[in-house]
Formats: sequence, C-alpha cells, structure tokens
Amino acid sequence: SLSTSTWWLAQDQTRDTQLITVDEKLDITTLTGVPDEHIKTRKVHIFVPARNAMQSGANNTKKWKMEFDNRERWENPLMGWASTADPLSNMVLTFSTKEDAIAFAEKNGWSYDVEEKKMPKPKSKSYGANFSWNKRTRVSTK
Repeated sequence: SLSTSTWWLAQDQTRDTQLITVDEKLDITTLTGVPDEHIKTRKVHIFVPARNAMQSGANNTKKWKMEFDNRERWENPLMGWASTADPLSNMVLTFSTKEDAIAFAEKNGWSYDVEEKKMPKPKSKSYGANFSWNKRTRVSTK
C-alpha cells in the first residue's frame, strides 16, 4: 500500500541522515599527502566574516571561516601579476560552528588563531525619536 511504502521511505531517509561520531582524537596528517612544510609551519585564522557594507542583508555572516596565513608573494616581471608558490593561500573553508573549525585544524595538525564573533550592541530608541525636533535624535530625510 502507499502508506506502508511511504513509511519505509521515511525510515530509510532518517537512517541515512544520522551522523557518525568518533570519540578518539585522530591525526590525519600522514594520510592527506600534504607536504610537511604545509602542516608544521602553517597557522590558520578562524573567524566569522563581517557583514557586507554595500548591502543591507546579513547573508554569509553566520558561518565560521578558516583561512591560511599568507606566504611569500612576488610580482611577475613579464605581466606584472602577483604570484605565489603557496597552494593554500587562496583557500577558504566554511564551517557551521567554531568547534568544527577548531577540530578540523587540530585534526590536520595546524596551529590556529580564533577571532571571537563580534556582536553589535543594539541602540535603543523610541519610535517617536524619528519625528523629534531634537537634532541629536532626528533622522534627516535629505
């Protein structure tokens, strides 16, 4: 019947979405194939990006980002382009929580620096302050 097959489908979908958790701390640096110079000497910066000043929305400001420190750059003499020999310098990783980003950095053997999320302080004022004759609280329409 239709209801039985729908129930089995729902059971299969909930079973497939369960997460696998590992209790012990893993070090995967030997499995990644990344050279030792990119593991032992790298420092990553974990942060929440600021809101885009050119737009009113707050999209992409809820996720935590991880980016690598910059290595030596030089100017290409032929074309004048900025060049680098660092494959990780332009890579930015996105995580849903700070703990996930820290766990990923520790798992790969990178030292990390965490910049805490900055929450703006809301300015409280009454609705009537928009129509006040006081110049300090009045919002100009010009």
